[in-house]
Amino acid sequence: MKNRKNKRAKAQEQPNRNRYDIDEYLDENISLANFKGCVKYLAAVKRPMIIALALSIASSLAGLTGPLFIQRALDVSIPNKDVRDLLLMAAFVTATIAVSIALGTARNLLVAKAGQDIIHDIRSDLYAHLQKLPFSYYDSRPHGKIFVRVVPYVNSVSDALSNGILNFVVEALNIFFIIFFMFTVSPQLAAITVTGLPILAFFMLLIKTRQRRAWQRVSNKNSNINAYVQESIDGVKVTQAFGRQARNSGILARLAKERNREWMKAIYISNSVWFASETISQLVFSLVYICGAYWMKPMASFGVLLVMGTYAWRFWQPIINLAGIYNTFVTGMSYLDRIFDTLAEPAVIEDAPDALELPRIRGHVAFENVSFRYDADHPVLKNISFIAEPGDSIALVGPTGAGKTTIVNLLSRFYNIEQGRALIDGFDVMKLTVASLRRQMGIMLQDSFIFTGTIADNIRYGRLNATDAEVRAAAELIGAHHFIENLPNGYETVVMERGGGISHGEKQLLAFARTLLSDPRILILDEATSSIDTGTEQLVQEGIKTLMKGRTSFIIAHRLSTIRDCSRIMYVNNGEITESGAHDELIAQRGAYYQLCKAQYENMR
Repeated sequence: MKNRKNKRAKAQEQPNRNRYDIDEYLDENISLANFKGCVKYLAAVKRPMIIALALSIASSLAGLTGPLFIQRALDVSIPNKDVRDLLLMAAFVTATIAVSIALGTARNLLVAKAGQDIIHDIRSDLYAHLQKLPFSYYDSRPHGKIFVRVVPYVNSVSDALSNGILNFVVEALNIFFIIFFMFTVSPQLAAITVTGLPILAFFMLLIKTRQRRAWQRVSNKNSNINAYVQESIDGVKVTQAFGRQARNSGILARLAKERNREWMKAIYISNSVWFASETISQLVFSLVYICGAYWMKPMASFGVLLVMGTYAWRFWQPIINLAGIYNTFVTGMSYLDRIFDTLAEPAVIEDAPDALELPRIRGHVAFENVSFRYDADHPVLKNISFIAEPGDSIALVGPTGAGKTTIVNLLSRFYNIEQGRALIDGFDVMKLTVASLRRQMGIMLQDSFIFTGTIADNIRYGRLNATDAEVRAAAELIGAHHFIENLPNGYETVVMERGGGISHGEKQLLAFARTLLSDPRILILDEATSSIDTGTEQLVQEGIKTLMKGRTSFIIAHRLSTIRDCSRIMYVNNGEITESGAHDELIAQRGAYYQLCKAQYENMR
């Protein structure tokens, strides 16, 4: 846990880390907490993995007995011209090969299934956790760097966790099995075969840290490319409007070149392991034949020499395989670090152990000396206090960055309150379950996000059991029905990601209908009409008035037409409520609100 806290501290120290071209931190060592996380996912597939391990061992033993039958055929059957025994040995060799292949195939199928189960579990946990993380997490890093952890990284680690770990155990057992068989046949040649093992182990220890950091750098460069590509796709209209295509292609080429450079460095290091193991194995392999043929007294028989050569090759084959597994594991761990770091990110907005379910509410809201800051040096709200009775409509106005949206975000628990209390019908929002709180709140943000699917699906998003008639009624109430009916398939028209194919104002209307259909007790409209033209806004006003009846409403808007009829208007400036009252009262005071209205009126002239 301490290691993860240090990682987060390092990440927070990086300046401008919300950029596609800023590399993430590099871990000094493999985290013990990450290993514990791996055990959790492996435990979920322990039954097929144990069966696969047993099949692997049986397959390996079957394959290792084959050379013993070959030795007998060469040293006994052929010299004695015993055809029957020779055919029997050939049948045994064929049987061992067939059994080894059959068991190996069954094992591969089990491991493949286990690997897919691991991918499913990790990706499901990661996605579920990402949906719990606070806004600040997404504000502090490119979304492409988040996406790459959910899809490509998870795909990359599955083989390391399933095949990699199982093969590591199997190959390690193979080495012991082969050593046993070798010492059974010829202790002297067996001793020669294992002499190169300490040399290879020493070499791998020398380069392990360099290898791990090299693959971490590759992971960073892959993440940078993914972040930039996603940002470019999201901003393609701006790119084309300003003629930035060539410039952006140059940036991607630079990022790709950096990635390729780090990839080649990592490949050189990884291949050095393979080169060292292959070189040492070939030298030992040659030494076995030389010693067996010329230096041993008495000289080894042809059968012994052939079998020991086979075992020497088989002894170094799992070692070479282990080197490859180690390379795969090191690569996978560089991705696992990022995945588990994301899973370790604190959700922040979580239910308290004794959290209460919020019952059906009337909509009484009270802020009691609420203060809040996004970071230690920049307070946003300072001792905010007010009361909103059920059915009140509260308008929040003031300059950008004054704290208006923060007030409604605290009420909705998108952030935790640091000081003071926010109460709904006497219940402290910090002591309620988040789900029960937000079920009774209708929140329409400035960014009206439209999901891929039909128009009806988007309106029904917050209330899945709503009937078609209820969906249509909500659309009619806010003035969206007319434009929906003119679409090719009406309410069953499919819209693309982010609402491609419909105007921004139409997206706002759909989002408003979605909020209306959820039947909230507390309504929050954060610049909900900012992108609706004047003609469309007139259609929406009656719908807004109908929606607000019987509900406590908080409206953040700059247009006077949206807020002048609110029961109370609060002018927020520098984190404080400096003026509060009805429209006519505040105009009479000739304060900050009066100046705001005056400036807006003059701009309209």
